[in-house]
Amino acid sequence: MERTKPLNLSMLFDFYEMTMANGYYRTGMQEHVTYFDVFFRRVPDGGGFAIAAGLEQLVEYIQNLHFDEDDIAYLRSKNLFQEDFLDYLRDFRFTGDVWAVPEGTPVFPNEPLVTVRAPASQAQLIETYALLAMNHQSLIATKANRVVRAAQGRTVLEFGSRRAQGVDGAVVGARAAYIGGVHGTACAISDQVYGVPAAGTMAHSWVQMFDTQYEAFKTYCEIYPTNAVLLVDTYNTLKSGVPDAIRAFDTVLRPLGIKKCGIRLDSGDIAYLTKEARKMLDAAGWETCTISASNSLDEELIRDLLLQGAKIDCFGVGERLITARSEPVFGGVYKLVAVESRDGTVVPKIKISENVTKITTPHFKKLYRFYGNDTGKAIADYLTVYDETVDDSRPLTIFDPDATWKKKQVYNFTAKELQTPVFQDGRLVYELPELEKIRAYCLAQVDTLWEEVKRFDNPHRYYVDLSQKLWDIKHGLLEKNS
Repeated sequence: MERTKPLNLSMLFDFYEMTMANGYYRTGMQEHVTYFDVFFRRVPDGGGFAIAAGLEQLVEYIQNLHFDEDDIAYLRSKNLFQEDFLDYLRDFRFTGDVWAVPEGTPVFPNEPLVTVRAPASQAQLIETYALLAMNHQSLIATKANRVVRAAQGRTVLEFGSRRAQGVDGAVVGARAAYIGGVHGTACAISDQVYGVPAAGTMAHSWVQMFDTQYEAFKTYCEIYPTNAVLLVDTYNTLKSGVPDAIRAFDTVLRPLGIKKCGIRLDSGDIAYLTKEARKMLDAAGWETCTISASNSLDEELIRDLLLQGAKIDCFGVGERLITARSEPVFGGVYKLVAVESRDGTVVPKIKISENVTKITTPHFKKLYRFYGNDTGKAIADYLTVYDETVDDSRPLTIFDPDATWKKKQVYNFTAKELQTPVFQDGRLVYELPELEKIRAYCLAQVDTLWEEVKRFDNPHRYYVDLSQKLWDIKHGLLEKNS
């Protein structure tokens, strides 16, 4: 079928969401108020934490939620829905409430990244997109943060557009990587749309187009004297690549008084080649010349290169970042946690499974983070029932949800509520931050985590604990339904 107009992303739902919405309508339940949580169960790559991202795209989706006549015609063609339900969809809009942790927040398993309070049909129909937006960008932001931390303060650029899974994988993937801490991207459209700084210089084909490598380098320096980064491994890195780059720098840049320049390697034994290249550049008086490296890098390879003494100032990280190749699924889920009775009482709901990790934490909840007053570091996260408050002026006993016997006392702390209102009665009440502010917030919040939580191998478990009231409700429902 030929498509003649842009996709209406309101139709991006798993079909069972529409059959359930119709079922709610047929039984008069479509306006029953429900509560759903978006959360994940395990940090990718065995890490100690994840980075929440994707909220801006979810907001845009909710604001544009509607069904036009082409959508109605398609649904009619399925011969499952009656005309009164299709009429109901013509006026369909989101009228509920949403709370979410800000993008860039370090987050942990089993805590709500997003909470939706809305009539049943509305809450059900946004499930797929809510998960798509939060799963994808949280995955890439998390991976990017790992890569950036492995680089130990060196520049990291996202190079993965051509290996991404589709257009959105490239464009919003670069956005998520920037939130996670990379310094820029090769993806121009992500710069145009989101303001992720885009940069690039040359490919091997530029060098091959000229009769000599030196001519290619010299010409590039003449065209871009303030952005001369030369790819030196088209032929032989140490015998001709680096010497020709030095000659081009001497011929074009030195007379102009320009000291800023660079070389890039994309193949070979990167550790050995960069150490030798550094010696050659320094001996020629180009101590200011930076060395960049690319070629299937990730946090593990970067860490190994630096342990081997590689002389690298900038890493270009492509497919293993933009696809989160080592673990390409974030695993976030969207689960019903409560409903409202007709008198407004919030009734908790729980999903029970023989797989203990799939048992949900019920109820409309608040999410707090406790920061030590003496260190500024995050101590633990704390889930309470929505009508509870935390008194951080006195010691507090918290309960490990995975061990009925384990308690912990925290003291000298400040409690901060992590979720913020995003929609109220269908109206956007949250001012979406600029991307630079999200990135800065992310890096600052990661700094509040202890190094033991941030280590790559066997990170310290960060606790997401329950209040006594919430713990009692959860275990009461478990006993009732066992």
